[in-house]
Amino acid sequence: MFYSHQSNELKNEYTKSLSIIGSLSQLFSDSKVPYLYYRIAEKLFCNIFDANDLSRGDIAFDASKDKYGIGLKTFLRNNDKTFQKIAEFNRDRTSYENKKPEEIINIISNLRNERIKFAQNLSKVDKNIYHCIVRSDNKFHIFEEEMSYINIDKIDNVIIKNNTIKFNDGINEYNFNLSKSTLYKRFETRGFVDEFDVKILKNPLKEIKECFKDFNIDKPNKLIQDTIYLPLYGKGKKVSPKSGLNQWNASGRARDENEIYIPIPAIIHRVFPNFFPPRDRNFSLYLPSKDILSAKVCQDNSKALMSNPNKALGKWLLRDVLNLKTGELLTYEKLETIGIDSVRLDKIDEENYEINFASIGSYESFLIENN
Repeated sequence: MFYSHQSNELKNEYTKSLSIIGSLSQLFSDSKVPYLYYRIAEKLFCNIFDANDLSRGDIAFDASKDKYGIGLKTFLRNNDKTFQKIAEFNRDRTSYENKKPEEIINIISNLRNERIKFAQNLSKVDKNIYHCIVRSDNKFHIFEEEMSYINIDKIDNVIIKNNTIKFNDGINEYNFNLSKSTLYKRFETRGFVDEFDVKILKNPLKEIKECFKDFNIDKPNKLIQDTIYLPLYGKGKKVSPKSGLNQWNASGRARDENEIYIPIPAIIHRVFPNFFPPRDRNFSLYLPSKDILSAKVCQDNSKALMSNPNKALGKWLLRDVLNLKTGELLTYEKLETIGIDSVRLDKIDEENYEINFASIGSYESFLIENN
């Protein structure tokens, strides 16, 4: 597991920081159980352990570090045998509607496994774990276990009851809620790797004011200047067989097997005219794995996001992440299987951008939000 391999210094800093956050629980709740918002837990974990923050990437992992892909969770202890949400499949509903329970579970299990594999390829990791902060009265407990693939050949005890399908694979127990299209896994939280008390302050706001009374709070720097989404498909939600992410298959001149570009619709340039640098000016594109590509906007009307050299983007996206074979066309159905059809680009400054994958429908939602 990940936590046991960290230095005592980092573990002490982590537990101390969690204790501080937990001590402020009275700002949100009157319970004896310390409150911990999951986004805070994710940011704190990544900051202290210097992990790669993947929480905004719509993939199976929230963080990665030292070949570990890590799903970060926080939940109540209860009886140490609770079901927790691990994946949603709202946009895959048409693939399993009106099918028998066994068929539904087989489809969902395959989708779940594909998404874990996709996250592994994207993050360049070979170990998958859950890192859980389990909460009880005045305590935090840290628990870790493997994030296993669902063993489809061993699926057994498929039972449907009250719109929920229960099953196991010989390793874990699962529930699939049909109305919510959500997969849950039972976490048996025994054998904590760490646990510690949390002193909940009775008047946290007063303590916060005292801490900041002599502190001059300036307006914080904005780390991300702007964000846009780009589709990985073209008209009619189709990936063109001879352009875009299949540009390598275009007619005419000989092309490298990894030659691709990500389409930039004209509406993006109209609504966000200053998001990208001028055409053909190189900038750094940071991948989720922290690798960096040299990229630029190219072609007529600046319609293409490409790397320099061009094959680098295709090598990463087609081979390393999507695991396509040479000569295999990318299809929208392939994107649906892993639950993504867009990318999110964050502009740090004129020379630095970050790219992450986004869930199905993200580009359309982005257009609606921006009228």
